[in-house]
Amino acid sequence: MKFLVDECTGKRLAKLLEKAGFDVVFVGDWKPSATDDEVLEKAEKEDRILITDDKDFGELIFRLGKPSKGVILLRLSTTDPMKRFRVLNEVLKLVDVKGKFVVVGDEAVRVRKIER
Repeated sequence: MKFLVDECTGKRLAKLLEKAGFDVVFVGDWKPSATDDEVLEKAEKEDRILITDDKDFGELIFRLGKPSKGVILLRLSTTDPMKRFRVLNEVLKLVDVKGKFVVVGDEAVRVRKIER
């Protein structure tokens, strides 16, 4: 699976995903301070699932109709990259994130299909 990890989500989480064998691009390495539109376009063009902490992507996709291969929005109380990686890894085992907007919280995971 291919991921694009947003700058706000952190390079350390990107490195942990990469170490686990995933194909990962970190936005800060690709284009520091990229706009949300640029990030979403890159993820779509390269068939990557976006991992972010930024709620604005929900508006871009659902209200403005921007295309997306999938988004994982992390809404966890911890900022510890290893704890976030463990939670994310469990979610990836249970949920097919392709074509979905997945909100990962401390108590629940919500999944919504992205309509084209």
